[in-house]
Amino acid sequence: MHRVGTRNSTARGEGARMGRILLVEDEYNVRVLLEHVLIDAGYEVDSAATVAEAKSLLDSVHYDLLLADGRLPDGTGMMLADQAEESGIKALIITGYAFQLAELGRYEFLMKPVRPAELVGAIERILGAPAC
Repeated sequence: MHRVGTRNSTARGEGARMGRILLVEDEYNVRVLLEHVLIDAGYEVDSAATVAEAKSLLDSVHYDLLLADGRLPDGTGMMLADQAEESGIKALIITGYAFQLAELGRYEFLMKPVRPAELVGAIERILGAPAC
């Protein structure tokens, strides 16, 4: 299993970890941007670029939230959300593809492009507490 990026908010001096998020995004620049947004909001973040990498992490690490792109090279964020929810992990899908809306009906989702404040607000609502 290849960890694309792991960051710990306590290493940057933001205090106690508020939640651990698995970010799954295949576009490198988007993934790095989202990592920074989440870290700045006080979350601990592991990231993956594929469904296979994410499944390996979901099997070995406890997360509070799965944040996944709707379309990935080897599957969909919805496939990962189903696996996460079976383990009691909440999920949020982000997508830029309007045709996926019917498929997204039972999932929490945001449309890309997503503003940082909108993303953090949705995560706080899903997890039930502010990050900072």
